Amino acid sequence: MTRPLRDVPARADLLLAALAEALEGTGPAVGPGIGPVADEVALVVRTSGSTGEPRGVLLSATALRASGAATADRLSGAGQWLLALPLQHVAGLQVLVRSVLAGTRPVVVPDGPFRAPAFVETTALLGSGPRYTSLVPTQLVRLLEDPDGTAALRTFDAVLVGGAATGAGVLDRARAAGVAVVTTYGMSETCGGCVYDGVPLAGVDVRIDDAGRVLLAGPVLAEGYADGVEEPFVHVDGRRWMRTSDLGTWTDGRLTVLGRADDVLVSGGTKVSPQAVEAALEPLGEAVVVGLPDDEWGQVVVAVVVPRPGAAPTLADARAAVTAHLGAAHAPRHLVVTDSLPLRGPGKIDRQAATELARRSIERNHT
Repeated sequence: MTRPLRDVPARADLLLAALAEALEGTGPAVGPGIGPVADEVALVVRTSGSTGEPRGVLLSATALRASGAATADRLSGAGQWLLALPLQHVAGLQVLVRSVLAGTRPVVVPDGPFRAPAFVETTALLGSGPRYTSLVPTQLVRLLEDPDGTAALRTFDAVLVGGAATGAGVLDRARAAGVAVVTTYGMSETCGGCVYDGVPLAGVDVRIDDAGRVLLAGPVLAEGYADGVEEPFVHVDGRRWMRTSDLGTWTDGRLTVLGRADDVLVSGGTKVSPQAVEAALEPLGEAVVVGLPDDEWGQVVVAVVVPRPGAAPTLADARAAVTAHLGAAHAPRHLVVTDSLPLRGPGKIDRQAATELARRSIERNHT
């Protein structure tokens, strides 16, 4: 049996009502116009397309309910949410789903570029019960740089941060300021975040395969894709898992994500993790690390950095910071300073665009 698919309304209040009906099974599933879907599907989410063409991920009401219940169980129970993320992606949609399941009405940050004053104003509209919000790292950094934004963050029982890796320095700043920040790891295929602060939510299991890839299983897994392709879902020991594109370690019940497998650079025979180098560069500012072809090194490591206010980092600074943490073989051989990093999806770095930015900048400086 199939059910019709209702296109995603542009307004949060209309989408909230549509999701409530879809979760109850009294209305059609919600998602982009791809045609009818199976009865169990309540929501179709487009992937961000950061690793290829966007795909429609089929999420069942059962999976969404399991995710919502596990989130409330891990936090301070059901509460009211502040929506500060776009509704095209799973993190924003999950704010609405959790609100439906909690029986609360979310407060929505107005559309437009994310700015601290709007966040502060809408935070003031929340009630007195448990209060939650979900952010990407860039939003968290902007709020921490604003005294009123930081004060607003402190009023939340939990501030979920995901969509991209969050630097340890940013997390330390947030926690030192009294912000109850919680890192999340997941993707559209797992109903969003399913590992909080390295620990899986109830019912979620993690394992690492022989290639170092992170595998996830549990009731939060998607039914599959609208195009019918089963990959990257695999069956291991009689159980269905999602084989992610991320490398990780699993130690004492805690997951550490090392970065995407296809992001690893090989420079002079050394495997370089861009995420590790980016973490080492954090004192200099917001950074993305990419590789460019090089006759001598195979790939040359390039750091693209948005400096902290008032800072003017040099290549020597960048190399020293990375060498101290990872060794000289991992240090960048070029530094590109820019005003902002190219993004795609909910706060995710567009590495392809960053690579092109680095290439053009280096070519200009060498002509």
